[in-house]
Amino acid sequence: MNQEVFAALGEAMKRAEDVALVTIVATNGSTPQRVGAKMLVYADGRTVGTVGGGCYENDAFWKAKESLKTRKPVRVKYELDDDFAQENGLVCGGQMEVFIEPIEPPPAVYVIGAGHVGYYLGQFAHEAGFMVHVIDDREAFANRERFPQAVEVVVEDIPAWLAGATLPASAYVVIVTRGHRHDLDALRAVIARDVRYVGLIGSRAKVARVYEALAGEGVDPARFEPIHAPIGLDIGAVTPQEIAVSILAELIAVRRGRAAAPSVSAASLKWMPKLDRLPQPR
Repeated sequence: MNQEVFAALGEAMKRAEDVALVTIVATNGSTPQRVGAKMLVYADGRTVGTVGGGCYENDAFWKAKESLKTRKPVRVKYELDDDFAQENGLVCGGQMEVFIEPIEPPPAVYVIGAGHVGYYLGQFAHEAGFMVHVIDDREAFANRERFPQAVEVVVEDIPAWLAGATLPASAYVVIVTRGHRHDLDALRAVIARDVRYVGLIGSRAKVARVYEALAGEGVDPARFEPIHAPIGLDIGAVTPQEIAVSILAELIAVRRGRAAAPSVSAASLKWMPKLDRLPQPR
């Protein structure tokens, strides 16, 4: 049974899919499964393997689902006394402990824009353990010579590629294109996606203009709330290298559960400048 679990775990890592592994780590007395029995729990509720069935497995299942949200492991002890066993149809009467471990694949960062900031972010993110994907419509910028460490370098129309791409729920999307109009097009293509992180480069006024344009197209303003914009931690970054460092720091903070709330919310838009149109691409 554990071979099936390990095979499913390997496939989940290939698909960049978050899962939680439930393992029996201690038993005492009569229990339905031995130490080492495992169950894999997916975010969508699928399971592979078993730690014995019954009410306690159901409880472990929900704790595993919660660990996928918190990204923190947990150890749980169950008392399988006679009353509990009889109520749940189990022939057992011991104690059992399980360890629930959320397992994340190497995080994938999609760098939308292969200009100066994207170039340095690709380098730094690779060194920090991210799987780097680079997307741009300019082959002179998006190529293997500039991004030898990338998992994928795509030269296509950015919004068209994003519209057709399958992005895992664990994906980090960094929008750092060469101009406001391209940023708007890229954000439009991903704003309805349920991914872990979306960041948009630019000033607060530029971000407000992009949001206003999308709201005018009928996008629900609630969709703006999770976006990290302006992108990156506020470290006073000026140069492309420094901006890339600030973005990577924010990606790491999100990955480790230490990120602050996005700095521009839909509720704050009314206090921002109101401009009639977006400027032309820079």
